[in-house]
Amino acid sequence: MAEHYLPAQPGTVNWGQWDASLKPALSIKSGDTVVIDTLSGEPEDMPDPALGFTPVPGQQDVFENTFRGPGPHLLTGPIFIEGAEPGDVLEVRLKRIEFRADWGWNIQMPFWGTLPEDFPELRRLHIPVDAARGVATMPWGQELPLEPFFGNFGVAPAPQWGRLSSTEPRVFGGNMDNKELGVGTTTYFPVFTEGALFSVGDGHGRQGDGEVCLTALETALTGTFEFHLRKDMTLTTPRAETADSWITMGFNADLDDAAKEALRDMIVLIRAHSGLSAQDAYTLSSLCVDLRVTQTVDLNKGIHCVLPKKYLP
Repeated sequence: MAEHYLPAQPGTVNWGQWDASLKPALSIKSGDTVVIDTLSGEPEDMPDPALGFTPVPGQQDVFENTFRGPGPHLLTGPIFIEGAEPGDVLEVRLKRIEFRADWGWNIQMPFWGTLPEDFPELRRLHIPVDAARGVATMPWGQELPLEPFFGNFGVAPAPQWGRLSSTEPRVFGGNMDNKELGVGTTTYFPVFTEGALFSVGDGHGRQGDGEVCLTALETALTGTFEFHLRKDMTLTTPRAETADSWITMGFNADLDDAAKEALRDMIVLIRAHSGLSAQDAYTLSSLCVDLRVTQTVDLNKGIHCVLPKKYLP
């Protein structure tokens, strides 16, 4: 199978939007691997040159030569997977992550975040990232370990849905902000349009469940992804798999409804893998499945259910 490289530059980066009408930046076959550069932040998020951080190559060119959509994220792609059709599933294996920047950023904004009434002021931090040592140094001197993942990735929405913001996570993926989806994870996306049209961005150096102040440690990453077209699967919303766990996800403006969506899909997954009845799968979920708050800041909030594989009958 072939290996490709997709740089982050004008023509390969879309700003703040998911749209099935976007022109593919690359076409690949099932089984191929793609090394994908990503960018992080809008012009106002860039650090003052006096701070001494290294600019990320190509980012200024993207700002000057890219249509600015309704959301804030810079997404590299889309990638057209030959043979993908609506109703298929795209299996995406994350093989490797590398840091592209020696800095990251975190922001609090008026009217956003989990406690907007408590923190109404704008605050933007630029945080040193030492990839060699695997740490980020906070302004108060504390070093935090880096645990990178991509917050925003997935496939294109159905063509009839038009242009959608990159802000909300939806059934095609998007801004899921799920810290479980790091290196070694396989994520499965239902396909809604020809070619699937995969894109990725929103690199995170680390994040807590909830992402409560609005952002994680945002930073530019390079990811190595392996793609497999699955015509033997049917999904209605993304799922993920690690070496030892299954993960289902729900996205809704109401956190309770997001929990119901994630749990319902977990029951479907358990039944498919075990043959248990729905009622038995519900009981097993109560005993063995962890419901975690993915994020509470992206308009559509997130819950993910985690089931250790050892508990599947």
